[in-house]
Amino acid sequence: MGIFDLSGKVAMVTGASGGLGQGMTLALAEAGADIVAVSFSSCADTVAKVRALGRQAYEIQADLSQKEGLENVVARALEAAGRIDILVNNAGIIRRTPISQHSWDDFDDVLDLNLKTVFYLTQLVGNHMVERGSGKVINIASMLSFQGGINVPGYTASKHGVAGLTKAFANEWASKGVQVNAIAPGYMSTDNTAPIREDKERTDSITTRIPADRWGTAEDVGGPAVFLASSAADYVNGHVLCVDGGWMNR
Repeated sequence: MGIFDLSGKVAMVTGASGGLGQGMTLALAEAGADIVAVSFSSCADTVAKVRALGRQAYEIQADLSQKEGLENVVARALEAAGRIDILVNNAGIIRRTPISQHSWDDFDDVLDLNLKTVFYLTQLVGNHMVERGSGKVINIASMLSFQGGINVPGYTASKHGVAGLTKAFANEWASKGVQVNAIAPGYMSTDNTAPIREDKERTDSITTRIPADRWGTAEDVGGPAVFLASSAADYVNGHVLCVDGGWMNR
């Protein structure tokens, strides 16, 4: 695979139990990486699929919304795998409520996991990368890193913040051999978008705007993740890569 070969690398992926997280995890494993799969729920299915590809896989179940537990997660990952070369900050939640009714607790919960955890986990893992002089961090942003959305003010705020953090970390760490970038998925067929997809009128209106004329899948983010994790992206820093079927073009 040449410059896209991840053999000998270890990737830690949060929210790896299913959806986009599992899609990116399997793509990284197919490219040669061993995996530390982290999720609030069981990653047994993901781990089994990674091992079926002939890669090492380690599972860590943890609540990533609590700062106190993040240091333990990183310590367990390093103990199990020995190192972390690639960090994919994918874990996140969404709360859908009209903005006039969006509660403080909902807003706070979303910001805690989607933004604060991304900051602190990147800091914890990235410091090891900086010491080593190499590493890749891939944050999962969103189309709502650029747009306002409807009924998801906390999620929108968090994803705007993820785009900003990506650039801030990249500014400080690009010269130290660590590339920090983000993927901004468009409308994807995942559990998070199930409430939207149940509304046929809205689903049809969204699909009409997508030049690719379809919603994305977990597999669609795998290739971009491999690219950003590989040496092919050594001169890519602070970029938010839209994987959206062309949504942002319209």
